[in-house]
Formats: sequence, structure tokens, C-alpha cells
Amino acid sequence: MVGAVQDAGVVVTGAGGGIGAALARRFAAEGARVVVNDLDAEKAGAVAAEIGGTAVPGDASGIVGAARDALGGRIDVYCANAGLGSGGSEAADADVWASAWDVNVMAHVRAAQELVPEWLERGDGRFVSTVSAAGLLTMIGAAPYSVTKHGAYAFAEWLSLTYRHRGLKVHAICPQGVRTDMLAATGSAGDLVLQPTAIEPDAVADALFKGMAEDRFLILPHPEVAGFYRARAADPDHWLTNMNHIQQKWEATR
Repeated sequence: MVGAVQDAGVVVTGAGGGIGAALARRFAAEGARVVVNDLDAEKAGAVAAEIGGTAVPGDASGIVGAARDALGGRIDVYCANAGLGSGGSEAADADVWASAWDVNVMAHVRAAQELVPEWLERGDGRFVSTVSAAGLLTMIGAAPYSVTKHGAYAFAEWLSLTYRHRGLKVHAICPQGVRTDMLAATGSAGDLVLQPTAIEPDAVADALFKGMAEDRFLILPHPEVAGFYRARAADPDHWLTNMNHIQQKWEATR
């Protein structure tokens, strides 16, 4: 896999910590030239300094141009990793829904709008979308997060089916719990559903690199998610009943 990313221009959004920082470190270790993006300029700078990369802080929706310039005019791999773990129900405030949609879905769309034309022209490019198992399944207590992660997965899937014959490679990373600040912020719902099988961010990076080596679209750092996904598709009512049992268990602890 080293040869595939050696000297490649890589952008990782939301890379000031967690999964994004792990991805940035792994790409740098494999010889890539990495742009580290995060809203928190100090965190972006710290990770960039650690890995010998370049910090391009700011909103992930608008940094493609600056990142391209920082990489000498060419982006080979774009990791759309920045995300919001917005909790709440259908009654969540409109601004919570809007922010989740903007960060978890539209930031990916905006990046693709800028990247895809040049990738199609040269017949090469790689788009990595950090989704979540919630994008394949769902997550109790987090309607905005679950719905928008479904959207992020759908967009990555659409990119792949539309452009794979023209040289674009797309990967959707769908982990369950990962030991990050986002997981800590999920509270009792995360404690019940995600913490028992939570993995380290480095394990997500390992799964991505294995998936890239095998040219796989769907990256499952928790392999058991494949079984849950099959069960959901095969018998939605049975799966929803089981999920409702988890919902009731969570309600009983609140």
C-alpha cells in the first residue's frame, strides 16, 4: 500500500483529533504529503507539525482551493472526515438539523464539486468519506446524526457507481464506536450501544488502508456491522423491533 500513496497529495478534514488525526498520521507514515484541516487552528497546527504536514484550518466546506495550493496544485486523496455527532429527536432545533446536514452531507458535496472535474480529466482520484455505522443502520437518541449519515453514505455510494469506470475510487468508512471526543459526547446512548465494542482511531486507519489495498467501497472497522446490515435488509420489521428494544432499555436508564 505504501506505493499507492507515496508522495500523494492528501487532505484530511476534521483532523485535529480522533479518526481524522489517525488518518493523517497513517497517510504521512506511508509517505503522503498531508494537509491537516480542522476548525480549531491550534489542533490542526499541532497534528501538522507532528507529521510534517501542512495545516489548513477552517470550515471543511471551503478549503479545497487552499489545500490544493498547499499541495502544489494537485489533490490525489480527499478524506471527508469532519462531522457533527448531533443528538436529539425530530424535535431538535432547526439549526441543529441544518448544521448536521451542512457538515455531514453538504461539505462532502461541495468538496466533490471542486474535485471531481479535475479527477475525471486525469482519470484518477480517491474520495474517502467517514460515515458511520449509523449511516447503514441508525443510532438511538440521535435523529439528526443518523439521518445525515445516511445521506453521507448515499452520496458516497452515488459517486462510486457513477464514476468508478472513469478512474475515481470511493470509500465509505462505517465504524461503530470509536474512542474519540465525539463518542464521549454521546452520553448514555453511546455508553449503552457503542462503548462496549469501541475501538481506537488507529484501528479505523488500519481498516481504511486494508480496504484501499483491496479496492473495497465499504470499509467496516467493526466487521459485525456487515451482519447487522444484512439483517436489516432481509427483515426490516424484525430489525426495527430489536432496535426498539434497545431504545426501551435506554429509556429505562434515563
